[in-house]
Amino acid sequence: MMNAKKLLIIGLVWPEPTSSAAGTRMIQLVDLFLHKGYEITFASAASKSDFSYDFSATGVIEQEIKLNDESFNSFLKTLNPSIVMFDRFMVEEQYGWRVQQECPDALRILDTEDLHCLRNARQQSNKKQTEIDLFSDTAKREIASILRCDLSLIISEMEMKILQETFKIDASLLYYLPFLENEITEETIRNWIPFEERTDFVFIGNFLHEPNWNTVQVLKTKIWPALRKKLPGVSMNIYGAYPSQKVLQLENKNERFFIRGRAADAQETISKHRILLAPIQFGAGVKGKFIDAMQAGTPSVTTSIGAEAMKGSLDWNGFIDDDLEDFVEKAVLLYQNKTAWMLAQQNGVRIINERYSALKFADDFIYLVKKLDLLAHRQQNFIGQILNHHTAQSTKYMSLWIEEKNKK
Repeated sequence: MMNAKKLLIIGLVWPEPTSSAAGTRMIQLVDLFLHKGYEITFASAASKSDFSYDFSATGVIEQEIKLNDESFNSFLKTLNPSIVMFDRFMVEEQYGWRVQQECPDALRILDTEDLHCLRNARQQSNKKQTEIDLFSDTAKREIASILRCDLSLIISEMEMKILQETFKIDASLLYYLPFLENEITEETIRNWIPFEERTDFVFIGNFLHEPNWNTVQVLKTKIWPALRKKLPGVSMNIYGAYPSQKVLQLENKNERFFIRGRAADAQETISKHRILLAPIQFGAGVKGKFIDAMQAGTPSVTTSIGAEAMKGSLDWNGFIDDDLEDFVEKAVLLYQNKTAWMLAQQNGVRIINERYSALKFADDFIYLVKKLDLLAHRQQNFIGQILNHHTAQSTKYMSLWIEEKNKK
């Protein structure tokens, strides 16, 4: 292992795979690089929580770092990684210039998680009932970060399209890398809880994520009042990490609308229920809740935003409907009709195995990382060179200013 390639991952937070899809995604990336023989250091300035992933058994080195502090430069010099991965564009803004200064030859990868500018634009559009405006300040920051990096990992084909067509980003700077899942085998399917032994509806999602909180409000006020009349005696179970008081207050036992809080194991929790309901109104990226549902053999009913970029040309594992009345009808049909339910379940198996199998994506990605001619690659990205040039480094001087201020 002495000559193993060194990867430094700088996290916005310590990953929490039991709390969010972003946490799961990060652990998948860590596992991929570990499997390929990389020596990994995971660094973050954030505080750990009780739910932070335990790296102790993996061989990953954990490093606490300080924001806007030159001690990070010393740490970089000593570590001298060959690859640095930034977890979201805000992290690249904070640390990117220091990486460029101390490790100019390191490959800089941005893991976007999902396009923040797209999610924010949709959220604003939904809130104000206006047209979507992609060209926000967030977009300027996020696109600048993508241009400064050598490679950006994009989780959704829709986002690949927007980046290339709307923002005119060169395809060589983007890499489509979806969730990296284990294929669903015949044995997995045999072990699934059958239709007859499953009850109720489920929704799951981290409540720190605004689209999830909005979805629960839609379920509570628009979907569930109509659905429970059609299926009396059936419950709606809402799971998710970090439920605030406003979330907990939505519980109504008489209406069989339950706020269950954090699920220790998302797939196991979803597997006990008959259908996942997710009338998602805005968001971006690819939704981990549907991956978990498909892995658990649980069909779902969602909106076109919810299912966006997930199924390709395949059939959905359930129904996609933006009309809330039709949404309720589809949920009733799927809940009562075993044949439709079984077909939906099989569709989920196909989506996972054909579109998210780690076997289809992992090796190609690592091969690119290893063979990339960094000098030639950067010469092709002149806009990125301009943005990395010292005259354009507002983030650098802001950080240095804060650093000085902190010394006083």
